[in-house]
Amino acid sequence: MDEDLDAPPVKSISRAATVLRVLAAMGAEGGQLTEIARRAGFGKATTHRILAALTDVEFAYQNTTTRHYHLGAGLGLLARQASHHDVGALAQPVLMRLACQTQDTVYIQVREGFRAFCIGREQGSFPIKTLSLDVGQSRPLGVGSGSLALLSFLPRDEIETVIGANTRWLRDYPAFAPESLRELVRETQARGYAFIEGQVIPGVNAIAVPVLDENKRPVASLSVTAIADRVHGERALWLASLLREEAEQLSLQLHRTG
Repeated sequence: MDEDLDAPPVKSISRAATVLRVLAAMGAEGGQLTEIARRAGFGKATTHRILAALTDVEFAYQNTTTRHYHLGAGLGLLARQASHHDVGALAQPVLMRLACQTQDTVYIQVREGFRAFCIGREQGSFPIKTLSLDVGQSRPLGVGSGSLALLSFLPRDEIETVIGANTRWLRDYPAFAPESLRELVRETQARGYAFIEGQVIPGVNAIAVPVLDENKRPVASLSVTAIADRVHGERALWLASLLREEAEQLSLQLHRTG
């Protein structure tokens, strides 16, 4: 028989913490439901219920291809003040510098499975604000500049897997239909940065670069969003250069902290 599903709140929290520790011990590969239940010492029904609740609050997520569960970026948001290893915590000074230099809105996003997840935002002093993303908001990989930068620098077969998996979700974003998205990926790879001209919000442009790990895989993206006149021509090239410099420094910090 499985454990009582109507456990008291304190016991439920304790069980959720146990599952989170199991996920953390499983590392980047995550784990399937059966293995998580075995390590946690719970029945499959209880473990599935806990994982579903953790997923609802962004503390965990499931890769729909492998069916493996992983720790979610939402948990990292809570840990920003407690751990300097968190990407968001390391990136905060970067976001502040970029917002000060550009006077525009700056974002950092990370990848979770087939989506991009915003973990940080800093507003510049320019009076017209372009708040296209909230912290904690997610989009399909490839939709928006930061998300496009995360997608474009993955291996080709992985890009196709993501686009195929997100086909239904992409219907909510007509400018990012699969074939259009493939063309945006090719343009991004050729430039070395992502450039969005009004496809998400009319009159708003955005530019982004990936933050790469030691294997040259994107682990995050830095982006600047502003009204179209401020992300255009020579200024767009300057923004791309500024973002690239900061992304390279952030990559080095991530390497040093493991």
